[in-house]
Amino acid sequence: MVRVTDPDATIDFFKLIGVEETRRIESEKGRFTLIYLAPEGQEEEVELTYNWPPEDGSAPETYDGGRNFGHLAFRVDDIYETCQRIMDAGHTMHRPPRDGHMAFVKTPDGISIELLQDGHLEPKEPWASMENIGSW
Repeated sequence: MVRVTDPDATIDFFKLIGVEETRRIESEKGRFTLIYLAPEGQEEEVELTYNWPPEDGSAPETYDGGRNFGHLAFRVDDIYETCQRIMDAGHTMHRPPRDGHMAFVKTPDGISIELLQDGHLEPKEPWASMENIGSW
């Protein structure tokens, strides 16, 4: 489970790596929404929890330190194509796929996502020369 502050932005982010919404549960009484995501054809799901803003108008809850639980990892068909799609959508590639095998990016809430190449791709430019940016 990952807590999120902007469900739409987070869902859009996960779509970039081939993970789609599979179902959604809303609790009016509990004032939260659970959104389940999975890669097409897979049963394993990631649960996003969105806690609704307080009814009294006070500031919504924020979440710091997105790495405090570790990270999520997803296997992708073409790590170079996936990373390019993520960058084209305005996200920072914190650890580019220099080796053709592994990359890290963060969701809009700062959750680290590891991308792993399914199979093996040879290192290639511009990826092989890219530096890490920030923490991942």
